[in-house]
Amino acid sequence: MRTLPSPPDTAVRPDRAFSTTAVAASCIGFVLIGALQSLYGPALPALRQEFGLSPSGAGLALSAHFVGGVTGVLGFDRAFGRIGNRALLGVSYALMALGSVAFAFSPNWPLALLGALVTGFGFGGIDYGLNQLFATGFGRRGPAMLNAHFGIGAIGGPVLIGLLGADRYPAVFTAFAVMAALLLIPLGGVRDRTPGGLPAGGSGHPANLPARRTATLLTVFVVLYVLHVGVEAGVGGWEPTHLEAVGYGTTLAASATSVYWLMLTLGRFLVAPLTLRWSEPAIIAVSCAGTAVCLLAAVLPGLAPYAYAGVGLFIAPIFPTGLPWLRRTVPAAQRAGALVIAASMVGGVAAGPALGKTIELFEVRTVPAVLFVLAAACLAATWWLTRATRPPLEAA
Repeated sequence: MRTLPSPPDTAVRPDRAFSTTAVAASCIGFVLIGALQSLYGPALPALRQEFGLSPSGAGLALSAHFVGGVTGVLGFDRAFGRIGNRALLGVSYALMALGSVAFAFSPNWPLALLGALVTGFGFGGIDYGLNQLFATGFGRRGPAMLNAHFGIGAIGGPVLIGLLGADRYPAVFTAFAVMAALLLIPLGGVRDRTPGGLPAGGSGHPANLPARRTATLLTVFVVLYVLHVGVEAGVGGWEPTHLEAVGYGTTLAASATSVYWLMLTLGRFLVAPLTLRWSEPAIIAVSCAGTAVCLLAAVLPGLAPYAYAGVGLFIAPIFPTGLPWLRRTVPAAQRAGALVIAASMVGGVAAGPALGKTIELFEVRTVPAVLFVLAAACLAATWWLTRATRPPLEAA
């Protein structure tokens, strides 16, 4: 028995999830979250000086952001389809605004960490929620549209810090808080109930795998994503500190971090045509190997800025290419996708303090070597998944 359709929202056509204005605002929202994630790294020197922090203590800011992101993703996943889309997105934007202001003006470090945590809540909700809504409204090109705008924000954030100076980070966070608050206005153009439901995950014919085999595959996919996000966040968070330690100026170090995010964004665009000629396992294997080689090169001070740019280019395809591979090989992949996205943020949680502790125990020059180990582990996980998901005839 078919249910009656809900009355159309006044600001958006009944057959669409977004009005034109809401589409534009959502793309701006992804620029915003891309910028917010990339701001912590260039701000670390000022944070350490202002609050008297050790490297691992300062790295907790990025960790708190990602802890909030995990919670936001899981919360949105559970509420998606049960609560109106406007309310979910509105709460997420409001949390980002409140958290950013709190981080900018906190009188002590614990309150600043709380601000980063609250910002992360909103970040995770917007990241997962808009991806789901755009996948419903625009098909496969929807998430690509958002990732492109995320990259624009990730490039622009370090540029702003580099131009204004790390000590001006409160002004930058405040400006982004105002932007988040303003994005509440166009939410009237978001359809409260998405027409047609969520897109089906996978190919529609998932393998009939035993529960233990499914759990093993999902676990290794999670490990792959945790490690790769750890490398991605580790470079974004600690590249400026590493470059300054080996002799580069503050402005150049921040600009080099922007180049890293630029190359990561470029890599996301380039992967689309590659998927027409190469399999997901092949693309991810090359990505992991290239990332590892570039991180080895980053150990040499003269090559470091260029090597980090190479890391951005090579690491970019892993996240968007791994999810279709997951959906194709793991039953119940739609729910698994939310789990993997949330679990992957554990890499971001661990990267900040783990690399900070490494710096305390050894020195900042060891950052690319530590990240190389993680990239090598990504390659090992990819090799295992490639063998485990290979069709029986091909494996014979």
